[in-house]
Amino acid sequence: MTTLKNRLQEDLTAAIKARDELRSSTLRLTLSAITSEEVAGKTARELSDDEVQKVIAREAKKRREAAEAFAQGGRTDSAERERAEGDVLAGYLPKQLTDEELHAVVAESVKEAAAGGAEGPRAMGAVMKIVNPKVAGRAEGGRVAAEVKRALAG
Repeated sequence: MTTLKNRLQEDLTAAIKARDELRSSTLRLTLSAITSEEVAGKTARELSDDEVQKVIAREAKKRREAAEAFAQGGRTDSAERERAEGDVLAGYLPKQLTDEELHAVVAESVKEAAAGGAEGPRAMGAVMKIVNPKVAGRAEGGRVAAEVKRALAG
């Protein structure tokens, strides 16, 4: 069975052979972030695919934030580079939920929380506990929280 980390390494080799500078540098940085995570803590360990996915998601988020910062600073070339790196990483992540799909999951979770007695704005924590496992890796936390707040305010 090929792990996600192995797939990244194989794709890095292929990108180097193809002289795909963007892809190879992005994968190299991501693999080094994975290695850092593996050696962090008291004992070195192999990350699970889920943990590797979290590292990739974190790296992709950094690219999005950097792209926004560069765009606001008028550095469009740098912003485009960050976006392109983010697109490379997106290929290794689960398909992101559309706004409609996220809305449906949140609405269903609000009903579940209400059935458990948690209602109104104070139910935020209860609803997030129900939503998070359902959307794991398929929607960014800030986006989920905003949708939950909107649903509870309604």
